Amino acid sequence: MQTYDDIFQQLVKAAYQGTLSETIERIQQSGKSNEEKLQLLLHPENLSSVVHLEQDDCSCSSDHTPCEVACLFSAIEKDANGHVIVSAEACVGCALCLESCKSGHLVDRKDFIPLFEELSSGKHPVYAMIAPAFVGQFSSDVTTGKLRTAFKKIGFHGMMEVALFADILTLKEAFEFDRSIQEDHDFLLTSCCCPMWVAMIRKTYHTLVPHMPASVSPMVACGRVIKRLHPEAKTVFIGPCIAKKAEAKEADIRDAVDYVLTFQEISEIFDAAKVSLPELEEDERDHSSRGGRIYARTGGVSMAVSDTLTRLRPDRTISLRSEQANGIVDCKKMLKDIINGEIKANFLEGMGCVGGCVGGPKSLINVDQATEHVNNYGNEAPYGTPADNPFVLQLLDRLGYKTLESLLDDESMFTREF
Repeated sequence: MQTYDDIFQQLVKAAYQGTLSETIERIQQSGKSNEEKLQLLLHPENLSSVVHLEQDDCSCSSDHTPCEVACLFSAIEKDANGHVIVSAEACVGCALCLESCKSGHLVDRKDFIPLFEELSSGKHPVYAMIAPAFVGQFSSDVTTGKLRTAFKKIGFHGMMEVALFADILTLKEAFEFDRSIQEDHDFLLTSCCCPMWVAMIRKTYHTLVPHMPASVSPMVACGRVIKRLHPEAKTVFIGPCIAKKAEAKEADIRDAVDYVLTFQEISEIFDAAKVSLPELEEDERDHSSRGGRIYARTGGVSMAVSDTLTRLRPDRTISLRSEQANGIVDCKKMLKDIINGEIKANFLEGMGCVGGCVGGPKSLINVDQATEHVNNYGNEAPYGTPADNPFVLQLLDRLGYKTLESLLDDESMFTREF
């Protein structure tokens, strides 16, 4: 019996060797268990971001399995026959269940096969959207330009840095703060980054929703802008996060992102396609500011919004006082403290993974290394804040925003309903 990851790796290699059909047929004939895993990989469209395998053979016999106990969103339960069920509606992809599962029956959804068919067909331009946490993930000598070239070699039309769209959301949240925080007791919960943080507020601490600016995430903003400028395009987000797989399917924002891959998945794809990243030519087009680049680590959003607010509103009498929650458990504690009146900050940032996105479950390097790479990349940016970034201003003008303040009037592109 093969593991889910083994079969995924076989399919990826076969796709780039031109033997995909034969490999699928061979796996289909190799046993019922392998056939189940194969079908999940061939048809991931309606799956939750976490999937339970081999229901009849799960070794967990207790009333409450470790994965069920670990889930903070009540997305895992047992049916009348004792089979573990993962709710596609409730699962936010926090990956705590994957960490707790010792039997290997829980796996993350993988979108590779439908994406490969999309790339192979050539019917639509397909854009890679790389998360700000990408720096250093594929070795320290792999630059942004080399990575862009690599995506083009495997069939993508182009690559966009999501950090550029973090710049735009930073501007929006800075203006939201300026408009909303007029008294010392007022506060905002940043809403534009971590889907686990947003889900926890919406699902469990919904009385705090009025304190959330109605902003989409940088991932969604990137996907929507690409599709506005290129209506036929398909969009693929690549990052260290499983939760983004769930976010991309949320009803009010599912128009933005067609597929989500992790850094681990795209690394295996590069290997199968025999793409040696360090040897590639440069295709440099760095457009993001320091603010957008540091979104990838805990405290980055707060710093970006604070610096931008100071740049835009230097005479404000009430300054931004931030506090961060580092990891999903810390997020839960912060939200309880807010309800109990024990928070003095007026800008609250929550990151579901310890360290922020750089600590995501599918990161390729450890969180300290990743944080250092992100900070260095941020410091190398030619612009300190989005307000100084001419590429942001040009893009917004192209989209019809004649002033930065008009971001607050937007009802579609960068806004969602909470």
